[in-house]
Amino acid sequence: MPIRVCRTRLLLRRAVLARRFEQIVALALSAWLAACTITLPQKPLLVIPPAALNSTTLDDYRAAIAKRIVERNPSYVLHGTPQAMLRSLVVVSFTVDRNGQVVKSSVYRTNGDDEAEATALSTLRRAAPLPTPPARLLNSAGQIELFEDWLFNDNGKFQLRTIASPQAQSFD
Repeated sequence: MPIRVCRTRLLLRRAVLARRFEQIVALALSAWLAACTITLPQKPLLVIPPAALNSTTLDDYRAAIAKRIVERNPSYVLHGTPQAMLRSLVVVSFTVDRNGQVVKSSVYRTNGDDEAEATALSTLRRAAPLPTPPARLLNSAGQIELFEDWLFNDNGKFQLRTIASPQAQSFD
């Protein structure tokens, strides 16, 4: 047999073996993955009541919370018009239980101003207990999850977006 034919047969045999090897590896990998099961922890389903999605009651409750935060933190509150270019905007996410206790809170969004973040969280804590939420706003766990925006001027004082004055339009 000529050398070319033998060489061609050898190359074909190697290609077939390589392909079979790839198939065996793929089958073994898929069998291994099929044997793995991932069980996610059961998380209770929290049903958000329709009244909490967009209602006058929710807006009234948010305003009551904002007023409580302002009442309990008078030295931090900005009176008048917020400046045109704010120093910081801190969005805080927090959960309130049926008794008005803040059960958890965290900075949801910020521009990285650590001092403003700390002020927002501490003024929320100082305002506790918050007004008792209307029962129709509570989820199936007896809580309501809310967001509020702290608008900071350069002097470190803030207003809450829910009850804030209109922001200045020029950089006077």
